[in-house]
Amino acid sequence: MIITFFEINNMEKEIFAKKLKGHTLRFFDDTIQNVDEAKYKDSDIISVFIHSKVDKNIIDRCPYLKLIATRSTGRDHIDLEYAVSKNVLVKNVALYGENTVAEHTFALMLALSRKIHESYVATAQGKFTTAGLMGFDLKNKTIGIIGGGRIGLHVARMARSFGMHVRVYDINQDQFLAELINFKYISLDELFKVADIISLHVPLNPNTSHMINKETISKMKDGVLIINTARGGLINNTDLIEALESGKIYGAGLDVLEGEEFLFEENLSNSPIENAAKIIVESKLLSEKPNVVITPHNAFNSIEAVERIIDTTIDNILQLTMR
Repeated sequence: MIITFFEINNMEKEIFAKKLKGHTLRFFDDTIQNVDEAKYKDSDIISVFIHSKVDKNIIDRCPYLKLIATRSTGRDHIDLEYAVSKNVLVKNVALYGENTVAEHTFALMLALSRKIHESYVATAQGKFTTAGLMGFDLKNKTIGIIGGGRIGLHVARMARSFGMHVRVYDINQDQFLAELINFKYISLDELFKVADIISLHVPLNPNTSHMINKETISKMKDGVLIINTARGGLINNTDLIEALESGKIYGAGLDVLEGEEFLFEENLSNSPIENAAKIIVESKLLSEKPNVVITPHNAFNSIEAVERIIDTTIDNILQLTMR
């Protein structure tokens, strides 16, 4: 079979080449939308990461396509409905880094609560002083976790080890785990009211898009901290910037940004230019704020998690090729 990989690095390339011998493999470090269709249109399988948008047009360009193997848990970058209508399987990596993303969540939280990023910049500039660098303890603070899935529950466990009060909102509730970990399920409105720190762990869909907006921010405590390691579209950037500037939000730790695909696009000719320009300007504004820490969708990126992603992707591909 012809298998084409996009957004691939050298380490991944070596492993896939070793484990998928006997197949024709092609590797591109760019996203699928930035690769000439002639180089992949005869593929039986394509494997992508989160910045490759596999839409109707891409699927139609690949008449032999049987499988889209995304090396991610999220599938919002793929037109699932159209893929199904064309009898194209879509496989993701359901489990790979629950603890990995949860650890990154706390890395962002601690960077902001203890002003580690500002301390680093100050010392790098030769300013060895604590002036303006007073932070706050996580102990006895209330963390509101939106999304009590596998990652959210890892965050809950870690929060309890910090001596935090844990409140979780999820449409599915497991009271046994709530008692075991020692957290309480509450409504979303109640979570907004009581949380000192809000951490997002839900997928992006029409029900969750811009769930953090001017209206919901108004329900939050003054000085709340927002952490997002899920999907950028959960937060309205415009409203976030306004709340950061007013002091309503103390700070934001963001591993994802609304419209981050524009930041990875070298060629914006196929993108709505006004949207791209808005995203780029707002992302720059956020990156310049001392009370914002941004990482480049890197929460998944540990040695162990990437190995699990590769292994699962290989299994997903072999399940098809061995039929």
